[in-house]
Amino acid sequence: MALPGFFIRPQVFPRVWYIFQAMGAIRPPETAKLIVGILAASTASLPAVELALTGRFGPFDLAGPLLPFTFTKYYEKEMGTEIVRKFFSFERTIDPGELPAIKRWTNELETRFEGSVPRPVNLDPGYVTLSKLVLASTKDYAHRVYVGDGIHAEVTLLWTKGSFVPRDWTYPDYRTPEVLAFFNEVRRRLADS
Repeated sequence: MALPGFFIRPQVFPRVWYIFQAMGAIRPPETAKLIVGILAASTASLPAVELALTGRFGPFDLAGPLLPFTFTKYYEKEMGTEIVRKFFSFERTIDPGELPAIKRWTNELETRFEGSVPRPVNLDPGYVTLSKLVLASTKDYAHRVYVGDGIHAEVTLLWTKGSFVPRDWTYPDYRTPEVLAFFNEVRRRLADS
């Protein structure tokens, strides 16, 4: 294959040769595991949220530990001071292109819950592939890309040397050993499927 200014011999540089051969080929997206992170003002709302999520997306295949959310005061005005965090992954896989519709649905679901605080739950959907964890957001920023229908996405964790690793912008709760272990297990289950 000749390109302006140089020639790549496939016998000498097989990986580079493959990249040039594969460029431009449109392929279906990599299968992904749907995940949802829940921030809740109290544990009392968790069963109803879990029921709604499984009613829409099917059964969970993994639940993370219930963790106190003590990383920032950002949500206290809306959610109080006893916030808890829990992650779930679902049995079924998704096409990553479904993420905007999923985020819009979870945003609508949040409005169905009432409590003693203005925002009893905050739902953070995303997906895990073999190479990354992607989260959906309604907010744009330098590290996010627009994926349609008012939704942006960010690569929050990258798979490197046998584990997910955080990026500069990764939220503090996604950096904890418990949460990284959860997402590593989600990825293992995807790889085994």
